[in-house]
Amino acid sequence: MSGFMGFLNRQAYALMRFVVGFLFLWHGAQKLFGYPVPMPPGAPGFIIYVAGPIELIGGTLVMIGLFTRWAAFLCSGLMAAAYWMAHGTKALLPIQNGGDLAALFCFVYLFISTQGGGIWSLDGLRGKK
Repeated sequence: MSGFMGFLNRQAYALMRFVVGFLFLWHGAQKLFGYPVPMPPGAPGFIIYVAGPIELIGGTLVMIGLFTRWAAFLCSGLMAAAYWMAHGTKALLPIQNGGDLAALFCFVYLFISTQGGGIWSLDGLRGKK
């Protein structure tokens, strides 16, 4: 039995994948181009030049569903590293250390890496499951 709204699983997953990728790519655009909001002054170079491209390109790939599993896995790892480097050293719980978004992105991307592109994806058009 699929339960309440279970018949929309595939569509809801595709929308989640699209929105998560869309939200993530703007973090990369901020780091690389200072758009739509500039980076705070004094941001370390590795955050701009390592995390920025992964966020921009990885978020775009996940959003359009191309090489989805690999892109999502890389983004998940980036967010795990970001959490422990920038937030986890301040306090244990994300509510205390401000790492809610990094933790959430990490586990949503981990889930996406197990599911693949799904419907409405370029992977789906390419015949990749």
